[in-house]
Amino acid sequence: MPDRASKEKRDTVFYVLGGVLGVAAGFVNVRIGDLLLTALLVLAFTMALGFLRVEKPWRWTLLVAIFVPIAQLVAYQAMSQKPYRGQIYGAFLAFLPGVVGAYGGSLMRKVVHNLTAQQ
Repeated sequence: MPDRASKEKRDTVFYVLGGVLGVAAGFVNVRIGDLLLTALLVLAFTMALGFLRVEKPWRWTLLVAIFVPIAQLVAYQAMSQKPYRGQIYGAFLAFLPGVVGAYGGSLMRKVVHNLTAQQ
């Protein structure tokens, strides 16, 4: 069982990293207001996390992309910046490139592993 505990401990670093990257994507979405840039950041962040941790890539999508609508909500509640209804719905669209990035990064890691495997 110590192997499982050490694996979970190593994954904690990636969960924290995913949270920080998600907050950064949410901040960019609120501050700059460009959904295309936000989608590109979510795609890149989830692809990197999917490449680093192949197992269960959907968790990186949830972890990174959930902070985009949360950042919109915090901006609405705490700041004087009031988003339009379309901006709120658009914040949830960050999940789409997140899914593609996470599974693409996971697939890319598996391909690299197969190409570099010794026969």
